[in-house]
Amino acid sequence: MSTLLHIDSSVRAATNPNPDHDSISKNVARRFIDTWKQNRPEDEYIYRDVGVNPPAFITQDWIGAVFTPEENRTPAQQETLALSDTLIAEVSAADVIVISSPMYNYGMPAQLKAWFDQIVRIGKTFDFDLERGDFPLQPLLSGKTLIIVTSSGEFGFEKGGIREESGHLVPHLRTLSKYLGVDTIYEVAAEYLRIPDQGCH
Repeated sequence: MSTLLHIDSSVRAATNPNPDHDSISKNVARRFIDTWKQNRPEDEYIYRDVGVNPPAFITQDWIGAVFTPEENRTPAQQETLALSDTLIAEVSAADVIVISSPMYNYGMPAQLKAWFDQIVRIGKTFDFDLERGDFPLQPLLSGKTLIIVTSSGEFGFEKGGIREESGHLVPHLRTLSKYLGVDTIYEVAAEYLRIPDQGCH
């Protein structure tokens, strides 16, 4: 049995009264998830829609709590890190992670970045050692597979594409994926979608 963690990040719902406003990234991811469940019904499934229910942004108090030894944290600091602890536990439990994301202004939605900021945390998902020289950060998780599902209004963001230099969504996800413990990545991209009224989310 495996555990599948599914993260959606579009601010749009998968289904809306006007179908033209349906989230494309969520619907592509849903088709993948439905097929997965049909073939592997015994697997555990964890779902978060961070686009509709975004995690809190990290704050100075959050950083202070992170750098306070666990045994010395106040109840308030423990509460500050409670969401982070929960999100990290979900990632740690997952064998496969599916992240669906539209491209907003050539990058990831702020809500998805907030999710990553809660998870990329010293002592939990990475450690830091200056003796490693130019690469002091070392991920603590490993062995996971990531499926990235993206949607965009333009095309050509892939390596060698005409907009390669403008596409910051997938490169950013790939960079951060190591802190999720990802070793293998697959990509599904829906591109050149309708603009402006119908959207590309």
